[in-house]
Amino acid sequence: MASAADKMASSISLSKFAQATDLKKRLWFTIGALIVFRLLSYVPLPGIDPTALAALASRTNGGVLDFFNAFSGGSLKRASLIALGVTPYITASIVVQLATSLSPTLAAIKKEGESGRKRLNQYTRFGTVALTVIQGYFLSLGFQSQGVVVDPGMLFIIGSVIAWSAVRCS
Repeated sequence: MASAADKMASSISLSKFAQATDLKKRLWFTIGALIVFRLLSYVPLPGIDPTALAALASRTNGGVLDFFNAFSGGSLKRASLIALGVTPYITASIVVQLATSLSPTLAAIKKEGESGRKRLNQYTRFGTVALTVIQGYFLSLGFQSQGVVVDPGMLFIIGSVIAWSAVRCS
């Protein structure tokens, strides 16, 4: 007697996959996004001293920096343009979802259907940019306090926040 898994495995065929054009488009987009993300994780933030950054990474091996580095796909250790990863978007999305259950105004927008969903997505994008600016500011201060910045000061902070926000908005 064949199990349910055997029946399901026998019904899978590559011809059905070839007909699923929408699924193929989504898979190719995901693969492309992963490639772009990995390439951008090697583009360093302007104004960072790579030797001082490597010394900091070796000093803090196994500490909090490694914990946050794991969430950024290794790009925090390299101080790359995408060191924040997708964390600001995920956080903004969670905040908007929680706010819809707390705020009657947002709950009404959520019930509007497609137009409400679009407005909530727009709020999520605005929240993502705001969180990127806040997190980028404090990350820039952290890099400065650890001595890995070539020319510390407000110009570095503004430049790095703009660079991180520009990557997030694109």
